[in-house]
Amino acid sequence: MNEKDMIQEIQNLKKEKNAVILAHNYQIPEVQDIADIVGDSLKLSQEASKTDAEVIVFAGVHFMAESAKILSPDKRVLLPVYDAGCPMADMVDAKALRMFKDKYPDIPIVCYVNSSAEVKAESDICCTSSNALKIVKSIKADKVLFVPDQNLGSYIKEQVPEKEIILWEGYCITHHRVSGTEVEAAKKNHPDALILVHPECNEEVVKLADFVGSTAQIIDFAKRTEHESFIIGTEMGVLHQLRKDNPDKKFYLISPALTCYNMKKTSLEDIYNALKHDQYEINVEEEISKRALVSLERMLKIS
Repeated sequence: MNEKDMIQEIQNLKKEKNAVILAHNYQIPEVQDIADIVGDSLKLSQEASKTDAEVIVFAGVHFMAESAKILSPDKRVLLPVYDAGCPMADMVDAKALRMFKDKYPDIPIVCYVNSSAEVKAESDICCTSSNALKIVKSIKADKVLFVPDQNLGSYIKEQVPEKEIILWEGYCITHHRVSGTEVEAAKKNHPDALILVHPECNEEVVKLADFVGSTAQIIDFAKRTEHESFIIGTEMGVLHQLRKDNPDKKFYLISPALTCYNMKKTSLEDIYNALKHDQYEINVEEEISKRALVSLERMLKIS
């Protein structure tokens, strides 16, 4: 089947099964274009919680599909590529968090949404990169454990000096490997460009940026500003939306290392097979789902 026919078949199957396709901004362009909704983790969490569709096809990674299932337990959630995972999410586990809670029962746990359902279930509230600052500020305690992203946590820590933020030793392998040297080289090659980076980047990179924000915030900033050229410090998939929204502006990726291979696993054929064969359905154990839902709903209320 050629690409045109496959796209038509996907549209037919969507109608037949009352399905919606959610795609993260880091997906390949063809998948973003076939999706009903494209966004960052916060937007996709919000959309998953209110969709009327019976089936959610989630073009993303495993923890995202899990979150969609937790927020919409009566819907079928399909992850087109079952082994599309997240190394950062694997850097924290529920057992370690339970040990922390046993030792420090009065310290609330803020859990980045890039984590497993089991970790969310052990946490007090979730956050995304879009709302992490607001979430941390909303907590009355003067100490907080932030898991699992030490870089996002460090960025928030700088802005909330009145709180002691304990950082977990986890990170996004894609954003973390970008260096300050690469940023400086990009700036030398494009001296008129503004540097826009994601807070999952390490502290050295964040300090060199003109703007720091989530995927959605970077897209919004580039659209609103009159500036015409930008150096982008987040996963390369975001370039597709940036260029669509701003055809007269120029965008340069800081480093080719900004490629998440898990996000790039999903193809149009995978979307088609997910709809055609109902693969791969994501389920979450009921007790874990109930507890994780509390953390996610607390986040969405503040968002």
